[in-house]
Amino acid sequence: MADDNRVLDPEQDAAALKALTHPLRITLLGLLRADGPATASELAVKTGESSASTSYHLRVLAKYGFVAEAEHRDGRERRWRPVHAVTSWNNEEMDASPAGRAFMSRMARRQIDHLSRSLARYERDLDDGRLGPEWRRHAGITDLIPRLTADSLTELWQAFEGKLAELAERDAEDPRAEQVVVFAATLPVAARAPGEHDPLAAPGEADGPGGPEEPGADGPDGPGVPHGHDGPGVHRNVSWGAS
Repeated sequence: MADDNRVLDPEQDAAALKALTHPLRITLLGLLRADGPATASELAVKTGESSASTSYHLRVLAKYGFVAEAEHRDGRERRWRPVHAVTSWNNEEMDASPAGRAFMSRMARRQIDHLSRSLARYERDLDDGRLGPEWRRHAGITDLIPRLTADSLTELWQAFEGKLAELAERDAEDPRAEQVVVFAATLPVAARAPGEHDPLAAPGEADGPGGPEEPGADGPDGPGVPHGHDGPGVHRNVSWGAS
């Protein structure tokens, strides 16, 4: 069984942070967290990669303590398991260095990519009949722009995670339950003066400096991984799986 949480330190875990930046490693880690132990061959089928590629990236994840060898299905191929259920970091600590800020920015953008892929999979599963029509009635995406203090924002995260944990525990053994990809983001934006350019109103500027990342480019992913939130400035990645 995976431990609950690993908190990454930007100084002590610099090499681990770098290892986590590869998008396929993020996907492999997310799949192990979501679906349980697997071999490199099984993960190759799910991701469309070669077994040699998934095996290599699993060994890198193992080197830096993200995955470990599980019991073998047979004597020929390793089975891998996640060491932790969650990967987290402290925003303030990451913000103290350019590398940390770049890491968080890239993680967030990979989360947006994961959202897009999850939406496509959800629509495909409805069309294929893998999900019943009741899911269409209850699933959805929304965005709101309330005025909140920083303390209220922390309270919101705590209430959200507390309720999610309560419902997940209640439904864990319910045969009607399905995996639900849950995204949450709280992004404070400073007010603009009248007549001042507002990036929120300008299509095509959401990718940040330098424009959107190319698919498959090296960079931190925003799994799994992440994330939930664990108090002020601590973000989590629970499951960055393939969609």
